[in-house]
Parts: sequence; structure tokens; C-alpha cells
Amino acid sequence: MFFLKDLPSQQMVGTYAEAYGADPAHISSALLMMRRASLLIRSLDAYFAAHGLSQLRFLVLIVIDREPDRDWLTPNEIAQRIDVSKPVMTRTLQSLQQDGLISISASPSDGRSKEAALTPEGRQRLQDTLPGYFKLLSEEMAKG
Repeated sequence: MFFLKDLPSQQMVGTYAEAYGADPAHISSALLMMRRASLLIRSLDAYFAAHGLSQLRFLVLIVIDREPDRDWLTPNEIAQRIDVSKPVMTRTLQSLQQDGLISISASPSDGRSKEAALTPEGRQRLQDTLPGYFKLLSEEMAKG
């Protein structure tokens, strides 16, 4: 995360950029983009927390929900779609299961494999969360 409250002055950016052969306008644009992204992530984190989720927990729910041909994914498939380690994914899936938002069951076709699916409560939590999520993203992009 980018936690710089005040962006550096154009003069400072120009001085550093010149010293290192970079375009000051590109550097300023990148710093502004990182600052805006940081503020958006903070807003999303607070929003998700108010809905009993985290960004990761939300992503797991949405990744399962967006599957077009089935209503479940294996833990490995979820981990491949989200950039986290297997131990983090395992803990996240366990917490979602404990909260009743997903079910994890043995695959009927392969007893060694597991399938994670949204429960009705998980699907409802996702549906309750999506409108505000899209509103936050839309408002941020409207700022230009």
C-alpha cells in the first residue's frame, strides 16, 4: 500500500526524475495513481469489513460465483485465480466455511478432491455487497 499523505512537489519530482533519467510527468502520474489506488483500497477494506468480509474473502466468493458452467470450484482452482499462497487460501476457505458462506465437500467424481460452493447465505452476502462495491468503484473512476 501507498501511505504517502502528501505527494511530493513537482520540483522534487523533477529533481529526482532528472537525476535518474525519468520523465517527471510520468513519475507524477504514477504517484497520483498509487495514491488514488491506496485510498480506494482503504475505502473497500472498510466497506468489506462492514459486511463481514475482507477483500480476499470477497474475491473468493466472487470467483466461485462467476464460474459459468458450474456452481463450485476446487480449492486449487480458487487459489490459481487469486494471487495468494495455498496456506492463506486454506485458512480463508476454512473461515468462510465456519461463517456459513461456503460449503466444502468431497467431489463425487474424485473422493480425493474437494469442491467449494457458495451457500445460500454466501450468495446473499455477495448480492448484498455487490451494489456498494460497484458504487465505490464507479465513484472513484468518475473522479477522473
